[in-house]
Amino acid sequence: MTSGVPAGEDDEVVVVLDPEVLADGLADARWLLHDALLRGARRIVVDLARVDSLASPALATFLWAHRICRARGGGVVLRGADGRTSDMLRRTGLWRVLQVQGGRGRRGGVRGRGAPAS
Repeated sequence: MTSGVPAGEDDEVVVVLDPEVLADGLADARWLLHDALLRGARRIVVDLARVDSLASPALATFLWAHRICRARGGGVVLRGADGRTSDMLRRTGLWRVLQVQGGRGRRGGVRGRGAPAS
């Protein structure tokens, strides 16, 4: 499921991931991101609030989209990441690359670009 302002008006697209989108792996999520990029999005907000956890290949997919958005002067924002995903971002160093907003779960999640929560 994708929602957001059409690129060109605000250049931001929100991609909502949920268990249904991820049921068959990452293919559907990749298509949603690809569609947003084809629409000209400079900034993609990936809403993870409905996702329990992500595997590392998902982070590689977000990084792929981020590189394209970055070339356009934007980036990828991860919103609502759980504690496990936040830990994976910290371990891989991707919390320094991807912007992360409003983590869920235990204290110590990653919040904001380059700023781990206390």
